[in-house]
Amino acid sequence: MSSSILLHRVLPFSKRLIEKTVAPGETVVDATAGNGNDTLFLAELVGKDGHVYAFDIQQAALDATKNRLGELHDRVTLLLDSHANVDQHVNQPIGGAMFNLGYLPYSEDLSIITKAESTIEAVRKLLGLLKVGGIITISVYDGHTGGQEERDALLAFVKKIHQADVHVIRYELLNQRKNPPFLIALEKVKDFQTVRLIEEA
Repeated sequence: MSSSILLHRVLPFSKRLIEKTVAPGETVVDATAGNGNDTLFLAELVGKDGHVYAFDIQQAALDATKNRLGELHDRVTLLLDSHANVDQHVNQPIGGAMFNLGYLPYSEDLSIITKAESTIEAVRKLLGLLKVGGIITISVYDGHTGGQEERDALLAFVKKIHQADVHVIRYELLNQRKNPPFLIALEKVKDFQTVRLIEEA
């Protein structure tokens, strides 16, 4: 019997989903660059003909990401801006996008966190840019101050997205301790530019 793990932790599972849907040469978005782990993963995934747009509101995060990218920096545009403004920087279809919510790991100022309003706005805009069959992954951390408010607002929003347009899942390991993250994944199944919510359908 195989000893390989089928039930992955949240972050590896997020990458597996993106690997299944993003093709070499595509444009993708890292909505929360942080220390650059997802940005590097995406840069390797899209290859020399693809491109990554990586957003963060902290220059320290972008500096760490640039250092992590090394020779792959030319595949990435680093943007000191809110992901809510993604439409001001990206105007072509994207193959996928990734979020890691919360605060910048190892930061001296843990009060700088992602917020529900900008996260939801970014998800709305990215869904409009996303190719049919593409996936957006959102790793949700809710153990910090402000995390529960963002979690609740985000869940309320994604539950209202019309099922004919987007499939939405929640993935989590239930027996983990100390507020482990959980994953929200959104798969676009129909072409559209503006997200339809159930009460608007």
